[in-house]
Amino acid sequence: MFSSSKATTYIAAAALLAAVFAGTFSASAVDAQLNKAGMAVSVVQARQLCFDDTVQLTGRLVAREEIPVRPDVEGLRLTQVLAEDGDKVTAGQVLARLARTEGLPGPTGTVQVTAPAAGIVLGQAPPSPRAQRPEPLFRIIVNGEIEADIEAPALILPRISVGQSAEVDIAGTGAGPGRVRAISPQVDAATQLAHLRISFKTDTALHVGSFAKATIVRGRNCGASIPLSAILYGAEGAVVQIVRDGRIQTQLVRIGLMAGEDAEVSEGLAVGDVVVRRAGTFLREGDIVRPVSGDAS
Repeated sequence: MFSSSKATTYIAAAALLAAVFAGTFSASAVDAQLNKAGMAVSVVQARQLCFDDTVQLTGRLVAREEIPVRPDVEGLRLTQVLAEDGDKVTAGQVLARLARTEGLPGPTGTVQVTAPAAGIVLGQAPPSPRAQRPEPLFRIIVNGEIEADIEAPALILPRISVGQSAEVDIAGTGAGPGRVRAISPQVDAATQLAHLRISFKTDTALHVGSFAKATIVRGRNCGASIPLSAILYGAEGAVVQIVRDGRIQTQLVRIGLMAGEDAEVSEGLAVGDVVVRRAGTFLREGDIVRPVSGDAS
């Protein structure tokens, strides 16, 4: 269906064309009349909108603080295990009992291994060929606190700071709010990656080593915004078609952040400027138009 403005334009054009065939007007006169009437175009005003400057990074879940648990005496054999991987324990709780192997020198009797802090039992630590001491019997995630260890390119580190808000998306669990807790001062020379620690809270049971994706909010920009459909890209960059005094004016602009179907215009446009909603090559600099709000064109 046609809008009333469209119908009026088409009726006027038809009448002029009929006049040409009747000999009343010349073709050049018809062109002049149509240009005077102007083409109806859908327009939109640039509005004030705020955009979050975000960056998406990936990593894995780790213990915020981890304590290895070993017996105070070496050369003992394990006789009883009282805690398993994933168990919640309290400080001082007995985790295992050990005894000296018969025939070896030293005091006899049972040795108890207890939890040095409240937390979650993580199980045995992975073997290390460089370890100077026997591997721990258990590892304790202190207070059960798990956070995201996220890799970040060194190039973006200057725009990330401790305390910035973030959204942490954990595989199979979903997304939740968090904050940047710490930024490693060391950058890997080979990969040019540094590590961030992002803390968050959740009631869901988590597993160390799970994949995590973090969206960090680095800042917020507020300014003129227009639909993406109003932007054209040419050899000189992005342009919009502004309607001023009923005529088309092509304006070079600088596009900033984007969100959904909207784009921030950081230069070249002001809030309240009227632009063609769906910019296209059928409009030229200086064309006379009749702006129509909404999708009437």
